Amino acid sequence: MAARRRIRLLPKHQRRMEEPRWGSEARDEGRTEKMEEKLKVRYHSKEIEKLTYIEGKGDWIDLRSAEERKIKKGEFCRISLGISVELPRGYEMLVAPRSSTFQNFGLIQPNSPGVVDESYCGDNDILMMPVYALRDTEIHINDRICQFRILRHQPRLCFEEVESLENEDRGGFGATGIR
Repeated sequence: MAARRRIRLLPKHQRRMEEPRWGSEARDEGRTEKMEEKLKVRYHSKEIEKLTYIEGKGDWIDLRSAEERKIKKGEFCRISLGISVELPRGYEMLVAPRSSTFQNFGLIQPNSPGVVDESYCGDNDILMMPVYALRDTEIHINDRICQFRILRHQPRLCFEEVESLENEDRGGFGATGIR
């Protein structure tokens, strides 16, 4: 009589998932094809540079200051990014500081990341970056201070209450489960 093999399923969080189809590329049977959506942009200043991708650097797009600003340590303000946008239907925008924003300017974004939904689309709905200064600093027109990407809206969720999730605990919040 052959020995029976026991198969143990991994907890859901350790199972290999299909690669997500968001971002700038979708993978289909080994071939890469670009996805494209139209983002309408109204520039409120001729001084700021136009939005563009930095090739080979991912799909986040830098946003620039549209104003000169002196900010004192401990001060909160909103820096104009000088543009209004109309997102493609079914999308929202995430706005976050660039990795160098704190180092270069001593600024943090208190609501990081900022979320812009598709209803914020009027001619005068100008994008702003709310900042808190941890040191005295100066911002100049065209300083790259934050970045954005757009994401599809999440699907409508149905909440199901359960007594147990039937998975192994990973080790608590802030743990990877690896010692």
